[in-house]
Amino acid sequence: MPGRTTAGHRASKPPLPAGAAPGISVARPWSATGDGVLLSVRLTPKGGRDGIDGIETLADGRAVLKARVRSAPVEGAANKALIALIAETAGVPRSAVGFVAGETARIKRLRIAGDAAAVIAALARSAERKAGA
Repeated sequence: MPGRTTAGHRASKPPLPAGAAPGISVARPWSATGDGVLLSVRLTPKGGRDGIDGIETLADGRAVLKARVRSAPVEGAANKALIALIAETAGVPRSAVGFVAGETARIKRLRIAGDAAAVIAALARSAERKAGA
């Protein structure tokens, strides 16, 4: 019978991480590195405004930060706008944000140089503000 162990008892679900609520994803689109943060972003160009739209879990289970920019994806304009948006959100200079992968794709991987804890805190505040709105 599905969901039962061989002894006939229900199989228990693994415990939630500390601070997690049932039904709420705890996956995060960022990870700390020795010199900063790696960030996965899903960019929507020509999105009507520049902003962060929260965190989304993709079908494959990866978490991404949803971002939109007014710029069109022409000659790198949307990528430049994304770098400016992420730099402002993270509280770092634009020169501290760069592409690791995905310059021509919707899903992008960025490296943000700086204090990882401060950058992650700023990104989390921005994502939570949108989730709470």
